[in-house]
Amino acid sequence: MYAKLLDDAVVAARAGGEVLRRFLGAADLEVRRKGENDFVTEADRASEAAVVGEIRRRYPHHHVLAEEGGTLAGGSGDYQWLIDPLDGTTNFTQGLKIFCVSVACRRGSELVAGVVYDPVGEELFTASQGGGAFRNGQPIRVSARPRLEGAFLATGYPFRAHAALDLYLAAFRDVFLSARAVRRCGAAALDLAYTAAGIYDGFFEFRLSPWDIAAGALLIEQAGGRITDLDGGAGYLAGGNVVAGAQGVHEELRAAIARHAGEADLARLVPAAEPAEVAS
Repeated sequence: MYAKLLDDAVVAARAGGEVLRRFLGAADLEVRRKGENDFVTEADRASEAAVVGEIRRRYPHHHVLAEEGGTLAGGSGDYQWLIDPLDGTTNFTQGLKIFCVSVACRRGSELVAGVVYDPVGEELFTASQGGGAFRNGQPIRVSARPRLEGAFLATGYPFRAHAALDLYLAAFRDVFLSARAVRRCGAAALDLAYTAAGIYDGFFEFRLSPWDIAAGALLIEQAGGRITDLDGGAGYLAGGNVVAGAQGVHEELRAAIARHAGEADLARLVPAAEPAEVAS
């Protein structure tokens, strides 16, 4: 049902990835600070222009929510594209080749197509509602690990939410003591994709943006996993707090985090940005 949306999302993500390859390693790359520990480069902006251009040519009346451009004018109806043209900007600026392009489409509140593309490793993760999840065309599933004990996990530090750091570190300690290993690679969309593919058993992070999460969330769900907010609800796109993974790992990972942090705690310490809505 959503095959064309997914095909067009792939074209758009590849267009953004090609731009990033051209900028990677440039000695004169322009970098601008958006906020504390939060940066944007000319590569982000050029990639976003390429991705949005492909979407606009095909769907001129759809809404677009992109990291650098915000909610772009011109949309109507109930379709919205959520775009991160460069997830892993700090890695990119340092020459660390762990970054990706994330493109997702939702109809109303339902995610219907998602792509995470690693342009250096040529890893393409795709999912559509009811159509399954794939890595370079091959079906993927979340890991079969039944519990948090011995799990191989990914996380991200709350670098935009320093007020939540103590809660995060307390939760991290409990998780760390149960897990086999915890990795922090710096690109949440790619971490979610690897979780969908069963490489990581689970993932958690606080205060992400909707464009960081959307495509990876659909990948997780279509690969048989579970993704929720800290309270086990579906508010992760609005709130940005994510717990994801194989069913059993997710359940125990969320319980470990819940001993220290819930949605109300994060709302008190670090109020979420206004949720992105499908609206004109």
